[in-house]
Amino acid sequence: MRVDLHLHSNHSDGVLTPTDLMALCAARRVEWAALTDHDTTRGCAEAAVACAALGIRYTAGVEVTLGWRGQELHLIGLAFEREHPVLQQHLSNVRHLRHERLLEIGRRLQRKSGIAAETITEQLCANSRPESPTRLHLARALVAAGHATDVNHAFSRWLARGQPGYVPAEWPNLETTMTALAAAGARCVLAHPHRYKLSAGALRALLGEYRELGGHAIEVSIGGMSPNDLDRLATLARRFGLLASTGSDFHDPNTPWNTPGRFAKLPADLEHVAVRL
Repeated sequence: MRVDLHLHSNHSDGVLTPTDLMALCAARRVEWAALTDHDTTRGCAEAAVACAALGIRYTAGVEVTLGWRGQELHLIGLAFEREHPVLQQHLSNVRHLRHERLLEIGRRLQRKSGIAAETITEQLCANSRPESPTRLHLARALVAAGHATDVNHAFSRWLARGQPGYVPAEWPNLETTMTALAAAGARCVLAHPHRYKLSAGALRALLGEYRELGGHAIEVSIGGMSPNDLDRLATLARRFGLLASTGSDFHDPNTPWNTPGRFAKLPADLEHVAVRL
C-alpha cells in the first residue's frame, strides 16, 4: 500500500483544507493517510470524513513540537484518542507557546527593522484557522508584503538565528511530550530525523532516549530525501529496534518534491508502523 502518514492542512502550515488535501491524496493514489498538523487535531474529523468518501484508510495524527538539548524536534502521534484531555491540554499549551513566540517575533522584527510585523503576527494569532500559526505563516506574509522574494529569503533575511526577527523557543521536553501522547494511546514516530542539526553521536543518544521512553518508530522515507539519508535512517531503525514510517511532509501543491505519496519504498526488512496501528 502507498501509506502517507505525514501531511499538513491549513489548520497548521499547509495551504489546503483537509477535504481538498485528501482529494489530492486520492488523485495521487495514496491508500492510507494521516493528517498530522502541527500541535492541533482540529482538522482530523474533516479529514476522516473525506477519506471515508474517497475510500482511503485514515489514521488520526498530529505533529507535536518539543525541545531536546536546545534543538526543536517534531514527534508524530498516530492512532490516538483524539479528544483525550491530557493530550488536548498538552497541545493547547504548545499552541500558547507558539502564539507568544510569534507575537514576540512581530514586536522584535518591527522594532529592529521598521516592518509592520506586529499587526501581521497579531492577525495570525487571532485567526481560528490556522489554529496553530507558525513562522512559515509569517514568512509567507513577509513575501506577500514585498519584504522578501520567497519564503527561504524571508527566513534567511528576517527570521533565522542572528536576524532581526529571531526569537528562541522553549518547548516541552521529550519525556513530557511522549507522556501526553501515551496517555491518549498514540503510536509515536520521530519525524524526519535526518533534518536535525545533530552530530551522529547526538542522534544516536536521542534515539536511545526515545526508545527507552517507549518510542515506536522513526520516519525512514520522506519526500525529497536523498538515498544516503534513507540508508542511514534505515540502519538506525535496525540498530534501535524501531519500526519505520513513510510520509511526504506535504504542505503546498506548488512544491513538487513532496506531493502526497511521493517517497521511496522502505527496505524490505523494515516493518512499517502502519501494521501496528
